[in-house]
Amino acid sequence: MDNRNVDDFQAQVSELLIRHRSVLDVMSKVQETASRINRSLTKAITECGCVEVVAKKQSYDASKSLEENKAHLDTHFKGPLCEHCRDVVTAELGKNLFYLTALCNITDIKLADVLEKESARLNTLGVFNLS
Repeated sequence: MDNRNVDDFQAQVSELLIRHRSVLDVMSKVQETASRINRSLTKAITECGCVEVVAKKQSYDASKSLEENKAHLDTHFKGPLCEHCRDVVTAELGKNLFYLTALCNITDIKLADVLEKESARLNTLGVFNLS
């Protein structure tokens, strides 16, 4: 998505958000939609079964390079989402993005600026950003 598309999306959110315009409503909606993402992934695992979580301790050898260790680190997420679960998770991610964008509108922050600054931060910090 280029900046124009991001800006267009942000303007569209501004036009469409009518009922829950309070910052308190939007903050609670961001949290609610994040929970719905978690729930939709949980249902893909526990009800549909199209994917699994196979979790074990992550092994990290300090004597090896980051690239060597990266090959042994795992997401614990196994299998592809079926079409139905992919649609549900995608919809929930979209709702979360809508309310995050609404929060940007309320606080007069451009979503494109958030993406650019976060990308620059990630480029600067690289793999150390979440250590």
